[in-house]
Amino acid sequence: MARTCVIFNPSARGEKSRRLRRFLESRAGRQVTLVPTQQPGDATRLAAEGLATGHDIIVAAGGDGTINEVVNGFAGHDATFGVLPLGTANVFARELNIPLNLQAAWATLERGATRQIDLGVATFGGQQRFFAQLAGVGLDGRAVRRVNRQLKKQIGPFSYLWAGLVALRDQKDDVEVVAEDGGVTARGVAVLIGNGRFYGGPFHLFPDARLDDGLLDVCVFERAGYFHAMRYGLGVLRGAHTRQRGVRYFRSARFVCRAVSSAPLQLDGEDAGDAPVEFRVWARALRVIVPA
Repeated sequence: MARTCVIFNPSARGEKSRRLRRFLESRAGRQVTLVPTQQPGDATRLAAEGLATGHDIIVAAGGDGTINEVVNGFAGHDATFGVLPLGTANVFARELNIPLNLQAAWATLERGATRQIDLGVATFGGQQRFFAQLAGVGLDGRAVRRVNRQLKKQIGPFSYLWAGLVALRDQKDDVEVVAEDGGVTARGVAVLIGNGRFYGGPFHLFPDARLDDGLLDVCVFERAGYFHAMRYGLGVLRGAHTRQRGVRYFRSARFVCRAVSSAPLQLDGEDAGDAPVEFRVWARALRVIVPA
């Protein structure tokens, strides 16, 4: 294996965390360096430091939030990205068929192939951040902001469902999607943006998306309320949501999301800030290890 830097969170408790630590320590050595995070945001800095110290592969051992932080630390550099999926939904790993089993995922790092994929780029509040899999503005971002971390540990992905139901209660203004020519392309309570197909785990929210097509897929849900949320949810489960009344689905390489009042923004399932936000694609910006 080439020189590899594995970035992981050592603070998680329980037997699963202890097994992870033992597994990683058994692989550490001259070619494999283990780098623990200490606080949120550390993974971005540690990824940049891993590059500076000559590592060829930077591995994110964690969930989609950890992947997002690591990608923001070395995107655009001539290094390879690896994933050990240890999170709640592991959407990015599912997209690339990376095994969710730890030993099988490690075997992929050792013997897998590489693939060049796009990254999404979000520019907002004077900063620019990348996302690997998905983003959301409006109701979706509000739900992510409301997720209770302790509840997430206990019930996993269902914590997002609960947060979404609570967020429906305080949904405010619609979010507008503005094209490059300045015209409003769509308007709704939730604007979801996909670089890949999956959202929230195994759900094909963006059926036409490809990680290397130079486009972002946009799914806009126009109506708020529990009835409409249930109708949309059943549509997603059946794979029929893109044909439902009150849903807009299209593809674009660049657009802006804006709202009259606050519209929270999430990137790869993590609270990032608020609209207005410009989205665009950075084509083939990331080389990632996938199953051969």
